[in-house]
Amino acid sequence: MTSISIFGLGYVGCVGIACLAKLGHKVIGCDVDCNKVARIAKGLPTIVERDIDELMKEGFDAGRISATISADEAVAKSEISFLCVGTPNAQDGRLDTSYLLSAARSIGLALRSKSKFHTVIIRSTVPPGTNEQITEMLEKVSGKRAGINFTVVSNPEFLREGMAVSDFLNPTITVLGCEDRRTLNRLREIYAPLGSEIVEVAPKVAEIIKFVNNSYHALKVTFGNEIGAICKKLDIDSHQVMDLFCKDTQLNISPYYFKPGFAYGGSCLPKDLKGLNFLAKSNQVDVPVLASIDHSNILHIQRVMDRIQEIGVRSIGIIGLTFKAGTDDLRNSAAIKLAELILGKGCSLRIYDRYLNIARETETNQQELKRRIPHLLPLLEQDIENVFDKTALVIATVRNPDLPDLVRKYPDVHFLDLVRMKDPSIETLPNYEGFCW
Repeated sequence: MTSISIFGLGYVGCVGIACLAKLGHKVIGCDVDCNKVARIAKGLPTIVERDIDELMKEGFDAGRISATISADEAVAKSEISFLCVGTPNAQDGRLDTSYLLSAARSIGLALRSKSKFHTVIIRSTVPPGTNEQITEMLEKVSGKRAGINFTVVSNPEFLREGMAVSDFLNPTITVLGCEDRRTLNRLREIYAPLGSEIVEVAPKVAEIIKFVNNSYHALKVTFGNEIGAICKKLDIDSHQVMDLFCKDTQLNISPYYFKPGFAYGGSCLPKDLKGLNFLAKSNQVDVPVLASIDHSNILHIQRVMDRIQEIGVRSIGIIGLTFKAGTDDLRNSAAIKLAELILGKGCSLRIYDRYLNIARETETNQQELKRRIPHLLPLLEQDIENVFDKTALVIATVRNPDLPDLVRKYPDVHFLDLVRMKDPSIETLPNYEGFCW
């Protein structure tokens, strides 16, 4: 059994008290709101939520739940403090962490008179960098040292209203953002009974994942509704369409396509996206999410060009000109658009694409390449090393097995990786740069 204090007795805090008590821990709630404290102190929940009443009563009757308005008392009676204070949006959209920081400060003041090691866990949704900010504040306020007297962990919650108790006790994943080994081991013990995968990450990763999750969930709802609006106009059963969509777990509902990298291209994605947007427009259906996808893709190519200009070199090489590796298909290739932007800035350019080199060996393909990329064909190199030897910056738009060795061999050539090579060892080299990581 671990003694735990919960700061913030709203939605997340109340669920946390009930569920942690259910797991056998002794939990003390703390809040500046006397009414919330009074309810928890009687074994009553502060929210309306499925199963919460029974769980609170069970924990209270077992003597595992109490509450106080005193931060000093809460910290003194616990080994771990969970920060569950609300972080609402400010008028400009940012998350207002002032209440959270105030609660953290009260913990810091309480730590002044505590000799035992204490763990502070951030459960609230917070912007990246908050863990570091709270750590620095706790050191300043308490006079104690992080890693020696206390540590701060980013441990975001993933609770759905109406399903919060079930989500807490049956999580799909538990995220721990911390670098202190003994703390991580202790938290693994606490969360082990839940049976979920426990993933240890850097604090900033743990802090941003909640934003990513919920933004994607919002995107899914909006995407489904836009598809529904189009289908309604065309007298198509949208639920049957989306049920069929969800059956594809190889591409549609899967990790595929979710790797940050370069822009999309090819014949299918751009063509069918434009076709769907045309269907919407011709039926007077406004679909801003679908309409914005192509624009976002173009902006991503421009981001690469902006980075090239920041690097400030004039001789540039591109590895991979086709729309993706393993093909000689140039249709809607983002690499071609990038190459044209580079030439438009007056830079010299060298290109290597092993599949285009193979295609050039036949007369038919040679003629097709002259038709499609007459301005780029003279820039193609037969040897990939020539690109490194004759340029100051090399950009990879596809993976190539020769690239890691060449990055090591040419330390003075800046290497900009748009797809993330499958060789982590080169990512520590000073001439390596990942574009989206």
